[in-house]
Amino acid sequence: MKLKPLSDRVVIKMTEAEETTASGIVLVSSAKEKPQVAEVLAVGPGGVVDGKEVVMQVKVGDKVITSKYSGTEVKIDGEELIVVRQNDILAIVE
Repeated sequence: MKLKPLSDRVVIKMTEAEETTASGIVLVSSAKEKPQVAEVLAVGPGGVVDGKEVVMQVKVGDKVITSKYSGTEVKIDGEELIVVRQNDILAIVE
């Protein structure tokens, strides 16, 4: 199944959280922070949202930083994805 986001929505997949610290300490799953870096899998067409023209600034394949706990989580073909609005994306990682 394939997701095609509408208007200013973006489908992202979160990267895995670090399992060890810089000093080599292994973290249990409850101690890991929720990752904020994600990969863009699909981008909506943009358009007029709330009376304003929205131009999409991200593209498929970009690594982005998102707001914590933003978006709607969905599970497609056993893969956990998140659908967010473009304004929930804080930065593009280069």
